[in-house]
Amino acid sequence: MSLEDKHSKKEYMRKKLIERQGEAKVVRKIVFIVSIVLFILIAATVTTGYFYINAALKPVDPGNKTEKQIEIPIGSTVTGIAQILEDNGIIKDAKVFKYYVKFKNETEFMAGEYTMTSAMTFQEIIDNLKTGKIMEEVVFKITIPEGKQLKEIAKIIGEKTHHSEEEILNHLNDSEFINSMIQEYPDLLTEEILNEDIKFPLEGYLFPATYPFYKEKPSIEEIVKVMLDKTSDVVNQYSSQMAEREFTPHELLTMASLIEEEATQQVERDQISSVFYNRLGLGMPLQTDPTVLYAQGEHKERVLYKDLEVDDPYNTYKNTGLTPGPIANAGVSSIEAALKPAQTDFLYFLATASGEVLFSKSLAEHNQKKAQHIQ
Repeated sequence: MSLEDKHSKKEYMRKKLIERQGEAKVVRKIVFIVSIVLFILIAATVTTGYFYINAALKPVDPGNKTEKQIEIPIGSTVTGIAQILEDNGIIKDAKVFKYYVKFKNETEFMAGEYTMTSAMTFQEIIDNLKTGKIMEEVVFKITIPEGKQLKEIAKIIGEKTHHSEEEILNHLNDSEFINSMIQEYPDLLTEEILNEDIKFPLEGYLFPATYPFYKEKPSIEEIVKVMLDKTSDVVNQYSSQMAEREFTPHELLTMASLIEEEATQQVERDQISSVFYNRLGLGMPLQTDPTVLYAQGEHKERVLYKDLEVDDPYNTYKNTGLTPGPIANAGVSSIEAALKPAQTDFLYFLATASGEVLFSKSLAEHNQKKAQHIQ
């Protein structure tokens, strides 16, 4: 290769290098500009959201002391109360007020007539809402015991109201109604309840308690909302423990329902819970009889071996892990046991005819106790 050719090739490579450096510079400039734009957009969104929420937390009009009469009807939910306050100009945003109330874990709002102004702070409004007096007498009460399934709850409601059991169940399974409840209770009801394997979306979500009603003929929706309000209040009390166990409300209520259906005495619930956790940790099926009965949709005094073969997602003899959803409503003691199981090595338990529960670490030990106590 001649000296001239070498010089020409060298010049060509130099030009290519300069060209690539120029292209790289352009690319870096584009990436930089795009990054700056994205940063500005994100910062603007966050800033706008911050200022909006910050403004919504403040009084609507600090200098306006004009009094307004606000009526909070019997049976109003936090969502309903927030909307009434927004409609009357007492607060700026119903959703911000609702989440503020939940964050502060404020409860026990009273129905009644209130005198409020648009100069009031959130805390002043909340304190005021706790001073109301019930304006009506209790017309009737509905008592929902622990460990009841949705069909049984529908029957109890039907016996106390003008609604039939069939009408109540149809309403509780109506997709439009369920979706509206998910919208109203996003922290409690999630799309987990829409799983196609779930038999009743609100199974386990109607908390066991005694509920007073002040209208002679409340709608099914009004009745259910009072119960969901209670469930939401109870579950929210355990938000930190749920986060520690990485539980959703659905998983918590599912585990609690299994404990509820197996428990005979409160003192044993944390031990029953430990058995379930120990089995889950080893990948063993839970093998709990109430899930078999739930799968079959019936109650029996005794589960037979042939019952264990039922092909159903709720059958914990056939499937590992938790059931698709709760199998009954659970009380506070079962919820707490689900969050704080006893520390044991037990893998089996057996309920005797006297109501005593016997725990075992091995199958051999369990079978021995079974032969002694189960005829």
